[in-house]
Amino acid sequence: MKTPVLGLALALLLAGLPALQAPRDPQRYEPTRGQDGKDVVWGPTSPAQVAAMLDMAGVGPGDTVIDLGSGDGRIVIAAATRGARGIGLEYNADLVALARRLAQDAGVADRTSFTQADIFAADFGEATVLTLYLMTDLNLRLRPKILGMRPGTRVVSNSFGMKDWKADQQKVVDGRPIYSWIVPARAAGTWTWTLDAGEARLTLQQRFQTITGRVTIAGANRSIRNATLSGRRIRFSAGTNTATSMAFAGVIDDDAIDGQVTRSGGAEAPWHARRVSTR
Repeated sequence: MKTPVLGLALALLLAGLPALQAPRDPQRYEPTRGQDGKDVVWGPTSPAQVAAMLDMAGVGPGDTVIDLGSGDGRIVIAAATRGARGIGLEYNADLVALARRLAQDAGVADRTSFTQADIFAADFGEATVLTLYLMTDLNLRLRPKILGMRPGTRVVSNSFGMKDWKADQQKVVDGRPIYSWIVPARAAGTWTWTLDAGEARLTLQQRFQTITGRVTIAGANRSIRNATLSGRRIRFSAGTNTATSMAFAGVIDDDAIDGQVTRSGGAEAPWHARRVSTR
């Protein structure tokens, strides 16, 4: 039998520990705009913003949409109504329970899942579309991980950008900017291929989706022009006049580019380049 002193000490100790609470009844729980969260306060994305985010990412059947900080699940649920698979990662257990109930009400529970998770510790690499409504500093913390996702992954953020990683698209909806990016392939380095029985060489520098560089063909060294990198797809032109102009278009697959080169006059030929150096 515990002495009164030990009983009092135990009671005081337990009183100082945080209570583990089950999620509140999702049938009655209503989140409040501005309520505290782990990393940001909660603020709902408007229906028009949800639609714009999914439109900018081109969400449709076959996509896996992962929403970081999914709140009441509205983006995940809207993605599922477009035929996509939707996954929400949310730290607040009450919001997770509410999102599951709302997905059930919307008839998309079979295409959605909501998990209580810390977005900085979670694995979201399976996403084909990643959505965010965080803050700029949080976006920047996530940016290295996002840039390591599969090239071609589409990323959309409500209200907050990623500093020097400029958006591929931007529009204003309900007074707030919406930004979208396509995760670029790793294109930097030196690439070689055979052209007209000789070796051609392409040297690329890369800053996110912006690429610059030079191509050497038959001993002639030329700066590339009109260069674009969208996910795995690369395009550029080389040559300073109509007679020597060439347009290159291909798809990057790790250390290979496969595509075609179009010469002045319209003649086309296969283009198969291999990366020989990452510098």
